[in-house]
Amino acid sequence: MKRKLVVAVMMLCIMTGVFANGKNDASAVASGPVVIDLWYGAAVTEAGPPPSNWKVLQLIKDKFNIDLKLTALPSNEGDQDVKIQAAGASNSLPDLFMVRRDAWLNLIRAGLIAPVDDLYAQMPTRAKVQYDADSRAFTTVNGKSYGLASPGAIVKNEGVLIRKDWLDKLGLSIPVTTEDYLNVMKAFTFNDPDGNGRADTYGYGAFIEIDAMSEGLGRRFDPLMGAFGAAGTWSLNKADPGLTIRKAAYYDGLEYIKSIIDAKVIDPNWVSYGKDDFRAAWKQGRFGIMREQNAAYAAESNYAPFDKNFPNGEWIVIDPPKGSSGKLSSGVYTQGYRIYAMSTKAAQAGKGPAIARLLEWMSSDEGYYLLGWGEKDLNYILDANGVPTVDGLSDPNKGYSKPEMQSYTQLRNLVYYNGEIELLARYPSYKTATSGKTMSALTVLRDMQKRPWTPAIGADTLPTPNADLKRFYEQGVIEFLTGRRQLTKSNWTTWLADFDKLGGADWDKAGIAAAQASNLIR
Repeated sequence: MKRKLVVAVMMLCIMTGVFANGKNDASAVASGPVVIDLWYGAAVTEAGPPPSNWKVLQLIKDKFNIDLKLTALPSNEGDQDVKIQAAGASNSLPDLFMVRRDAWLNLIRAGLIAPVDDLYAQMPTRAKVQYDADSRAFTTVNGKSYGLASPGAIVKNEGVLIRKDWLDKLGLSIPVTTEDYLNVMKAFTFNDPDGNGRADTYGYGAFIEIDAMSEGLGRRFDPLMGAFGAAGTWSLNKADPGLTIRKAAYYDGLEYIKSIIDAKVIDPNWVSYGKDDFRAAWKQGRFGIMREQNAAYAAESNYAPFDKNFPNGEWIVIDPPKGSSGKLSSGVYTQGYRIYAMSTKAAQAGKGPAIARLLEWMSSDEGYYLLGWGEKDLNYILDANGVPTVDGLSDPNKGYSKPEMQSYTQLRNLVYYNGEIELLARYPSYKTATSGKTMSALTVLRDMQKRPWTPAIGADTLPTPNADLKRFYEQGVIEFLTGRRQLTKSNWTTWLADFDKLGGADWDKAGIAAAQASNLIR
């Protein structure tokens, strides 16, 4: 009797699609719609979620018998981790959710995330544009893919920019070497390049912008460190992998930057500037060389203040400085991904195939345009090249780019993959209001991407330092450059030994081991 009861329960599980093999589709046997609870990363957090009467929700229900429940994750990444980890701790994770890598790894170890290997074949269109070999490798742990990794931020979208109008006024050529750069910086500082008769310009502008990829001084200084082969936090070169700060080249890069500071040709506010201050400064003509992001420089609303202030001004993208050994780099780059994971509970409930159908539809023409730009002829029209635009709409206030319309495209990060249509729509050409010149952030992007860069694929996944070591690292580098510590080989060697004692050497070893285990060292 007991055996018959067990068999009956097993058969019931199979029939209802909840037997814990993750291969049964509950939608095939359920009388009602399959509920998919999706926690998403909002495209514009301040715009709010899609309205409850959003036509897309009904469309998905009609087409696929899926009742899609949407919850926006917090905008702050730390708060995202807290929300997801709390759901994991209470075994209440949603069916499908965006998750950052550290929290994702913890959930895999806890057995709360299901493998998705069998879903790729069920999404041929989406897999082609979203999940290439690198994407699948990024989510593979112990031979299984535990997440669907879509392309994130555009890579190599920053570069070195210089005021060409200043070069022309002073009769200077585009700098090539580190020595050329320093000479141009001096001219931009002391030779009145804007012709206003005041000593109010500097050669280089920057601010401290630190992340896991660019510790110490941050990525605004990476082009200068790159001339010595010391850009970024990590070297993943098989000839000499590890933390760049522990390489001899790092000291050489610091010496060069210190020479720029000592010559007083860098905007002295580099230590105190925030991102907004920095961007306000270049638009006010304060310095003539910088590393900047393509859209932050060339998008219409961002370029407008500079255009108004300096209608005859002109920035151009150039190669970063070349060091004496021939090295040069705009900085380091990795391919960023947004991971969406399926909970083990969802797999056990047989929701995998329904999730695959939903995501495959999102990458169809219908889903791609609906989620990316809204309703055709209401929120956008297609131009002659098939690119969504708001130009020519009967009601311009309904354009997808209007703030009040952006709640309808909150899921666009689930369909975007940095394709040509997205780039053309995101970065349209335009004529500037004051000077009338034609500008395109896409043209600038392509120029930046073709410049020399240092690959550091996966460096953002390597171990991070503890709070004390991170503080020691960042403060120490700044102290050497600002003169609080004298930058000499002897002082640097002593400081580096203290860095190692505090955990730097162990961090270095752990990072190399992790990179080797993930086949990141090339």
